[in-house]
Amino acid sequence: MLKLVRLEWKKNNILKHIRIAVITTAILMLFMLMTAREMETAETVEAYGKSMLNASVTLVVHMSYMVFTGVMIAAYIVGAYEKKTINLMFSYPISLSKIILSKVFAVWIFNFAAMAASKALLYFGLILTKSFTGISAEGLLVGEPSFWLDAIFSSAAMVSISFITLPVGMKMKSSKAAIVAAVIIVCFTQGQIGSVTLVNNMTFYAALFAAAVASVWLSVWRVELRDVM
Repeated sequence: MLKLVRLEWKKNNILKHIRIAVITTAILMLFMLMTAREMETAETVEAYGKSMLNASVTLVVHMSYMVFTGVMIAAYIVGAYEKKTINLMFSYPISLSKIILSKVFAVWIFNFAAMAASKALLYFGLILTKSFTGISAEGLLVGEPSFWLDAIFSSAAMVSISFITLPVGMKMKSSKAAIVAAVIIVCFTQGQIGSVTLVNNMTFYAALFAAAVASVWLSVWRVELRDVM
């Protein structure tokens, strides 16, 4: 499976996606440096009971890479249906379900690593520049293991939830539909209307995670028979 994953990265020019991820993280870093000073004050920490700086880093990274995951799903998987190149895969000496699963892993591994790395770079970037920018980074508890465990688990959960877009794109055979679905999911999971928000609602996230697992399973299950029909 790992060989198939590396083949997918090579075939889809993973270096291009790495460059996009680097540029995305740089833009997010610039955005955070421009806004963090007003965002993290003693008043906001007291009012919300948590570090708004940490919450903001998490928000912008999750939003960016959940959409990026949708774009990669569209490019790696849905594109094969949209361009009808999926039929060529029947000539491979490997089951189509295994090929689709390798594409899923290729997208998931890359975006999980990119999301986690982006968070780490933003956290350390804000801390290293605080003497120049005047940012209060006391809420970034980078010395505590629980801080990093939360960053890792939330990255894995958000990337996984993004795969709800997979059956949408495959069913409609449309890359645009997959990307639009990713944006909608971001709005539901990271958005806020007034005081109403589903951010950090563990029950909601657990339901979406289960839906994402089911989406991948349904997309892979009996895929050969569905495409023949």
